[in-house]
Amino acid sequence: MTMTHEQTAIKTTYFSIVGNTLLAIIKWLAGFFGNSYALIADAIESTTDIFSSLLVLFGLKYTSKPADKNHPYGHGRAEPLITFIVVGFLITSATIIAYESIKNINNPHELPKAWTLLILGIIILWKETSFRVVMKKSKETNSSSLKADAWHHRSDAITSLAAFVGISIALILGKGHESADDWAALFASFFILYNSYLIFRPALGEIMDEHTHDDLVENIRKVSANVPGILDTEKCFVRKTGMRYHVDLHAIVDGNKTVKEGHDLAHKLKSTLQQEIPQLEHVLIHIEPN
Repeated sequence: MTMTHEQTAIKTTYFSIVGNTLLAIIKWLAGFFGNSYALIADAIESTTDIFSSLLVLFGLKYTSKPADKNHPYGHGRAEPLITFIVVGFLITSATIIAYESIKNINNPHELPKAWTLLILGIIILWKETSFRVVMKKSKETNSSSLKADAWHHRSDAITSLAAFVGISIALILGKGHESADDWAALFASFFILYNSYLIFRPALGEIMDEHTHDDLVENIRKVSANVPGILDTEKCFVRKTGMRYHVDLHAIVDGNKTVKEGHDLAHKLKSTLQQEIPQLEHVLIHIEPN
């Protein structure tokens, strides 16, 4: 049986939760025993990633609930709201990392252990792979919260890469350059903040019904033109709700047709659109006489 977009997104989130939990434990241990604040900063982000992934899981399960009396358009709008909370986690972790980095830059401490570089190398490969897997699934399912979760993986990969560079510089230059590790963590915090904006902006557009669906509108018009009896299409408004789309479409038909014939054509067009473009949830057809 083919999985729905919602089921695919939920399964992908479980992958994120398990991966983030294992990596957070590894980073905390390696950072503590390896004298690396950059790794501890990385562990802080991975820990917040666990909670944000749990939030994404909750949001996806909630948005997959069917429409009811109080929510006739479904529960999809919960998804961008969850994305906002996930962005809040990102900003919080970036702020904590920046604060602790600045504090540690001014406090002398031991050089990081060389073996931490091996740990970081493995983490970078794993997190970049995780980013690509989750991002691919977010595109397949049209999920903004899954996209936010994917960028958590990419941010984690970047902070790990920054830590790798910082620790390498500290080890190569030796005593007196221990703070290179902390500067790397500080750089990573600014990168996380930048990505927070990139995640926040599309989710805000979704809440505000911003039009960013030109390709989908073109596809709707193309499918409509192939329905017998539909002469052309006029207005076409699209709103994204969770992983689904709601469409208001004006279709032009022969003005000599009866009301019943126009009604039947509208139903035929609606069913054709939902069959050819499965991500369409509600489709409202307004008949315009030619």
